[in-house]
Amino acid sequence: MAPPGSAHPAFGLGGLTILGGVAGYLKKGSKASLGAGVVCGSLLIGSGILISGENQYEGHLLASGTSSLMSLGMGQRFMKTGKVMPAGIVAALGAVSCAYHVKKTLEWSS
Repeated sequence: MAPPGSAHPAFGLGGLTILGGVAGYLKKGSKASLGAGVVCGSLLIGSGILISGENQYEGHLLASGTSSLMSLGMGQRFMKTGKVMPAGIVAALGAVSCAYHVKKTLEWSS
């Protein structure tokens, strides 16, 4: 059975985040990028698994928390450096993901 549509953003952003962390490590040798990418990406994929099962509220809550941390952390970095790639892109994707998952969390809370 295919996962519900609301799990796809969590799976997609989780995979992109892991790939971005690996790319940052391979390109610049950044262990921080690798660690943050793998941890945040894994949390997002885990939230997608929760959403696909019987724990939609918890999955969306986890995804919104993870996305907000990504957005805040990379948003600060973007403001400091002004570099759109990767900080601005990750901050924007995190903000959009956070807004989506907060909306879905509120839907499942009732």
